[in-house]
Amino acid sequence: MVHGTVPGHGFLVKLDAQEETVRMEVHDSRRRHPLARQTADTDTSGRGLILVAALADGWGVQDRAPSGKIVWCCFKAAGGTTA
Repeated sequence: MVHGTVPGHGFLVKLDAQEETVRMEVHDSRRRHPLARQTADTDTSGRGLILVAALADGWGVQDRAPSGKIVWCCFKAAGGTTA
């Protein structure tokens, strides 16, 4: 959340759990879409999207009205169990 908000504006995290999936959304006030970065072993930040891509079953970015964006990811329940 370091890069997603304009000073003085907040952010919103939403979780939606269905029987077979969990969807997480982060709404913020900046329009700029995030990019995965190459990081050095000694870097202490910059791995967020790399982790999301590795752990989630899907993710993406969509514009939010009147301004900002939504970064979302989905996780499927393993082995037919419910989330």
